[in-house]
Amino acid sequence: MRLWSIHPEYLDAKGLVALWREALLAQKVLMGETRGYKNHPQLQRFKNTDDPISTIATYLHYVHIEADARGYQFNRNKIVKEISELKLPVTQGQIDYEFAHLLKKLKARGPESYKKLRKIKEIHPHPAFYIVPGNLEEWEITR
Repeated sequence: MRLWSIHPEYLDAKGLVALWREALLAQKVLMGETRGYKNHPQLQRFKNTDDPISTIATYLHYVHIEADARGYQFNRNKIVKEISELKLPVTQGQIDYEFAHLLKKLKARGPESYKKLRKIKEIHPHPAFYIVPGNLEEWEITR
């Protein structure tokens, strides 16, 4: 499961569809509707809020906006709760790591997207997050 901290605008079609599916799975996990993924590290930042369901709904809302902008038909009704005004902190180190991770994926599967994105100097976070100074998040699993 990868719940990107970077803005969904950077994801290619495959990545955006995968993000939508994985965030919907995260919503189910946070609602207690699955057996697996309950302790997945990517969920920690949502679990640590006062309203994890509303927080993941907000995350999904912004993924849906990006999908709409591209003309995709993601089902908005799958978001089970109203969005929150809460924004979560994410470290600059996490943003940098994820963007580099995405570039590696795109270099292999989408050379055109890779060429376009590698020129970006200022990486925007997913709209549900704001950037704070710091290294990689503690929950991130690296290889």
